[in-house]
Order: sequence, then C-alpha cells, then structure tokens
Amino acid sequence: MASFTLLAIIAAYFLLLLALAWVTGRNATNDSFFIGNRKSNWLLVAFGMVGTSLSGVTFISVPGTVGPNGFGYLQVVIGNWIGFMLIALVLLPLYYRLKLTSIYDYLDQRFGVTAHKTGASFFILSRTLGATARLYLVVNVLQLLVADPVGIPFWLTTTIILLMIWLYTFQGGVKTIVFTDTLQTACMLGGLLICVWFLSGALNLELGAIWSTLSAADYTRVLNTDPNAPGFWLKQIIGGAFIAIAMTGLDQ
Repeated sequence: MASFTLLAIIAAYFLLLLALAWVTGRNATNDSFFIGNRKSNWLLVAFGMVGTSLSGVTFISVPGTVGPNGFGYLQVVIGNWIGFMLIALVLLPLYYRLKLTSIYDYLDQRFGVTAHKTGASFFILSRTLGATARLYLVVNVLQLLVADPVGIPFWLTTTIILLMIWLYTFQGGVKTIVFTDTLQTACMLGGLLICVWFLSGALNLELGAIWSTLSAADYTRVLNTDPNAPGFWLKQIIGGAFIAIAMTGLDQ
C-alpha cells in the first residue's frame, strides 16, 4: 500500500508539473523559450536556483557526511555564497550589458568561433555525463523504494522519468523552467522538513531538543582548522566559491 501511495504522489507531482508547463508555455516565442523574454521574476529565479544547485545527489549524499565531518559541508556553502556574490556583481552585469543569450556567445565575441564551439561542445559533453550520473542515482532510489515493490522494471521507470522531464521542459523552455524549478525547490525543501519531523519522532526527540542532541554528539562542528585535513576551512571555502562560479556563472 505504501508503494502505491508513493507512486500516486509522484504521478500527481508530474501532472502538476505538466499543468504548470502548459499554463506558462502557451503562446511561447523564441524569446520566451530561450531567455524568458528577459522579464522573469527575480525572486522566483533565485528561489528556483536553490533546487537547481541542490541536485538529488546532494539531497541524498550530503546528510551522510555529517557522521564523519559534522556540519563541515557548510564551509562549501559559505564558499558558494561568495561565488554567487561575485557572479551577481561581476558576471551578470557583463552578460546583460552585452545582451547575451548564452555564456558561449561571449566566448564567440571575445575569442572567436573556435572558442565558442569548443566551450559549447565541452558543456554538452560534461552536462550529458553529469546529468546521466545524477539521474541514474535518483532513478535507482525511486526503483528501490517505489517501482520494485509494484513490479515496474528499471528500464520502464527510466523511460517514464525521461519522458516526463522532456514534456515539461519542451512545452515552454526557460519561461516554464522558472516556474517548475520554483515548484521543485518548494517540494524539495518541504520534503526535507518532513524528513526532519518524521526522524525526530522516530528518535523520540522534541524539535527543540534536536540541536542539543546533535551538539552533544559533536555533529554541529562547522570549521575544520587542521591545515593538513582534506576538509580544512580555507580549502573548502575557496573550492565552494569556484564551484559556484564555474557551475552557475560560467555555465549555460
């Protein structure tokens, strides 16, 4: 019964995405498809970027690092914040001033068509490999928790997920993705809060006692001050800044 309930929730979620794509993608033009007519609501874009940055891999794997490293991943998050500030103050004004549709248009203007094609090709290759790996992990989780108990084969699960993704992005392009990313971010953060609530109940912890329990177990440490450790704070912050700049500021 639980598996069918989860399956129904996932189906309802995708139907909601498709409905949102249909509503926002009606009468779509080239400008709305590729650049959202340059009129996207900044608050929706910013909120949706949270879900874009936090992939399913992050959602699944980062909690597992708390055991050995405490809250050390927050060092990377601090670096991300620095990187996003540099993007907002340096890169975005440049892109808007040049009226660029793609970062790779800048490579064309600055270095020529060879740099443009090379950068775009590496983007397609890296994004294909990266997205494939992330999707494979997420589909495996869905397969284990939802599809296997009801007898749905892995190939069919993968096909359905890919079809749904294609349908809701094809309908309206960037104009649609702004809204679907907002919905996905809300669902992801809502799911995180629900997980905290259920786990605290399973551990017989009041919400107010969670932090003190984590502190007593030495899980709340953030800064690693050992310069020889892989998680040294300076390495993590600098790395987090460059990750944000490379993946968000210098990516398609």
